[in-house]
Amino acid sequence: MAFLDNLINGISLGSIYAVIALGYTLVYGIAKMLNFAHGDVIMVGGYVVFTAMITWELSPWIAVIMAIVACTLLGIVIEKVAYKPLRKASSLSVLITAIGVSYFLQNMALLIFKEKPKVFTSVINIPKISLFDGKVVIKGETTAAIIASIIIVVGLSLFVNHTQKGRAMLAVSEDKDAAQLMGINVNSTISLTFAIGSGLAAVAGVLLCSSYPTLSNTTGAMPGIKAFVAAVFGGIGSIPGAMIGGILIGVIEILGRAYISPQLADAIVFAVLILVLIIKPTGILGKKVNEKV
Repeated sequence: MAFLDNLINGISLGSIYAVIALGYTLVYGIAKMLNFAHGDVIMVGGYVVFTAMITWELSPWIAVIMAIVACTLLGIVIEKVAYKPLRKASSLSVLITAIGVSYFLQNMALLIFKEKPKVFTSVINIPKISLFDGKVVIKGETTAAIIASIIIVVGLSLFVNHTQKGRAMLAVSEDKDAAQLMGINVNSTISLTFAIGSGLAAVAGVLLCSSYPTLSNTTGAMPGIKAFVAAVFGGIGSIPGAMIGGILIGVIEILGRAYISPQLADAIVFAVLILVLIIKPTGILGKKVNEKV
């Protein structure tokens, strides 16, 4: 039963990674940018919920909605201020800017909320599920994380493939210049991509802090890195790939922590990524793209 319990915990953690990874895979797939500040948007979402519930004494649902709105607007501002001027710049310039935005958000949180970690109150009120006469207990946070990730992946896939805005995203992903010639507003499409990705980061922040109730200015840093690993693992740019990669990374981490070594769990995750990239550089569902010269 211990293995089943660890497997469920791994799927729960992996579902959170999947939601975070979707933000990376959307931005990279559409705008061809690696937004390494994405993990810190998760932290912002957690602090918005914490402030709304503890300081302003608002209901959890209102707090979550406020976090989604705040992170969505933050994503748009980050794209407009930090990334849009670098649209034609080199990948290295964008990467350095993303790291700068990440440190800016972390230090702003440190100035506002200080260095002492906050105890996060879970916003999830789902009863536990007992299996096998109580030998395996599935927490409400676990159920919420799994259900939320499935709904988000299905909804996002339907949006991208079956709506006008979604098809515009696909066109921009394929060729920005050709999409602009066809009347698509490339700037607004990329802004929409950042808005959706940042809104998902807020949801991920709520799920993460509810499952692991400690909140600080570095809360989203390591989960953000692991979610990026999950996006690459599944095939960055692929929505189903982000889901598969996230769950596999979560399961590998929890099983590695339980059966090999808690200290080596993170190293095992990155080692598996290296192995996958050696065997299949595009990731599990990634496709090889031949560039015309």
